[in-house]
Amino acid sequence: MKILMTGTEGYIGCLAAPLLSDHGHVVTGVDTGLYREGWLYSNGSSDVPRCLSKDIRRITAEDLRGFDAVVHLAELSNDPLAEVNPELSFEINHEGSVRLAQLAKDAGVERFVYASSCSVYGAGMGEFKTEESEVNPQTAYAHCKVRVERDVRPMADDDFSPTFLRNATAYGPSPRMRFDIVLNNLSGHAWTTKVIRMTSDGSPWRPLVHVRDICGAIRAVLEAPREAIHAETFNVGDSQENYRVREIAEIVAETFPGCELTIGSSDGDSRSYRVSFDKIRERVPAFKCERNARVGAEQLLRVFERIEMTPAVFDHRPFTRLKQLQYLMRTQQVDDRLFWREL
Repeated sequence: MKILMTGTEGYIGCLAAPLLSDHGHVVTGVDTGLYREGWLYSNGSSDVPRCLSKDIRRITAEDLRGFDAVVHLAELSNDPLAEVNPELSFEINHEGSVRLAQLAKDAGVERFVYASSCSVYGAGMGEFKTEESEVNPQTAYAHCKVRVERDVRPMADDDFSPTFLRNATAYGPSPRMRFDIVLNNLSGHAWTTKVIRMTSDGSPWRPLVHVRDICGAIRAVLEAPREAIHAETFNVGDSQENYRVREIAEIVAETFPGCELTIGSSDGDSRSYRVSFDKIRERVPAFKCERNARVGAEQLLRVFERIEMTPAVFDHRPFTRLKQLQYLMRTQQVDDRLFWREL
């Protein structure tokens, strides 16, 4: 396949693009470069794709002609970031994504794989959620995911097959590292301070999925028969990988030698949900999660040891999305809509 992937310089994209290339696909990347400064380690990934340096809001139909599939990863990428400027989040994550899908359809692209999120389930009181469950988004980020699914699904027809991947919370090492997601963040604190101090009681449920298993799901869906994935939504993860937040902290504390863990009291966070991943296992049998949270924590420990990670590296702004964007705006390198300025 000829694949256009947005967000190839991100946490998932920098691993997903080489994986697809290694399996015979021809990948072209699109990335605006907001996090280009961040590179935690080198892993010898082969065949990094050609990348078009462009904001998704400025992609044209001509940019998309000749591609068999679009994999869309590039959005403002977590809840705190989206809450800072909800209007901008809706402009990029909702309007920008729907526009991209429509352009892809107009350009004759046959498949559109959208990286959604299990955060759409929001406050689920801990019961298992399936793709048929009612969504209950609690944040601007999650609301955008729901709206994109709602607006892109009706575009499906005989010539255009969108697929929606509701990824569980990602974790694990990536060269374009993120330390603002739960297991990675706890691991960074465990390594740099030897202390995990939780202010909450850690009772909310979260489903987790390794970043490389997300990449595997993207590949499996792209290579699946059309009838298996046409206009379908899939939760991406493994049903065994639903954890209470304190259980994630315990896994990390047990993995990092000499780490102290303290648990606080409930902070009133209403987001708590467990997710069933039976559908993707049954409908896309080529996909299987090959890693669990303990494996991810062990991998992070090995990476930190290898690169001799310091607190300064852990705190470096490109590895925390909100810090990096605040820096780019404060230094006027981007405008208030996150377009690059002429300096």
